[in-house]
Amino acid sequence: MQTGSAVPKNIDEYIACFPPEIQDILQRVRSAIRKAAPQATEKISYQMPCFYLHGNLVYFAAFKKHIGFYPVSSGIAAFKNELDGLTSGKGSVQFPLNKPIPYDLITRITEFRVAENSENAKAKLKKG
Repeated sequence: MQTGSAVPKNIDEYIACFPPEIQDILQRVRSAIRKAAPQATEKISYQMPCFYLHGNLVYFAAFKKHIGFYPVSSGIAAFKNELDGLTSGKGSVQFPLNKPIPYDLITRITEFRVAENSENAKAKLKKG
């Protein structure tokens, strides 16, 4: 969880709020997402890092014992089998800090969300 009361203005500020070992993990999560969504923009939403492309793609956040990853419900549902054994909710999953973070899985879930948001954007244009 973030320390201090200042709300970060960008992802760099968000990451800087954490100890070095957590900063490294957060930078690697950010890179895994960026690999899948190089065209996405970064922002802070709900006081968490968010990647945006035709709508919000994914969020992530650091907590005391885990990294929260938020690819909305469709991202969780599509990878349900690979997330088995992890604490997850309708639109979120927790990656425990005492286990290896599955950066490749984060990339693949983000790729799924990029395709999903792109399809939704195309459908909206057709309805116009």
